[in-house]
Amino acid sequence: MADDCLHIGILALQGNVIAHASHLQALGARVHEIRRPGQLNDLDGLILPGGESTTMLHFLQQDGFWAELQHFASHKPCFGTCAGAILLAREVQNPAQISLGALDITIERNAWGSQRESRIRSIALADDIHTLEAVYIRAPRIIRTGSAVEIMAMDQNDPIWVRQGLSMATTFHPELTADLQVHAEFLRGIRSQMSSPPGHP
Repeated sequence: MADDCLHIGILALQGNVIAHASHLQALGARVHEIRRPGQLNDLDGLILPGGESTTMLHFLQQDGFWAELQHFASHKPCFGTCAGAILLAREVQNPAQISLGALDITIERNAWGSQRESRIRSIALADDIHTLEAVYIRAPRIIRTGSAVEIMAMDQNDPIWVRQGLSMATTFHPELTADLQVHAEFLRGIRSQMSSPPGHP
């Protein structure tokens, strides 16, 4: 299935929605900014961008949005970056907060200090062939991954890009570089899921 058939939502409560949209459009996807629960209908996938996760939760706990998002994340592809990764995690620490549980990971908020500790690093991917630029801004840290979680990239000893089933997360901001490979992988996973026979992952 061609990317231009994919309808991808971006949770447009906080974060760099425009940068995510630019990457998706460059890959041929149709982008929808999501601000109300009813807008989740008919999406092929959803991006949960960065921002401040507790602020995002404040908005999501209104008008039944959280329940609709939980249902969506349980059966549709989601991709969370930074704060979005926190929302997708099974367990959140520093401090604890509710989350969607779509990824079997434990994540620690603000693990790298204040915004002054923001940084850019060149990271080797798990295939030991490709690299990417990882932009960290008040980044969380993944401190536990379940057995079903695939680690796509590490920064030293820390997983920074993970995937499990339909869901994917990065602790960095791939939308802030010109590199499209993380967003392309999200779309590739959606195409694979859509083309699989019924009853197969």
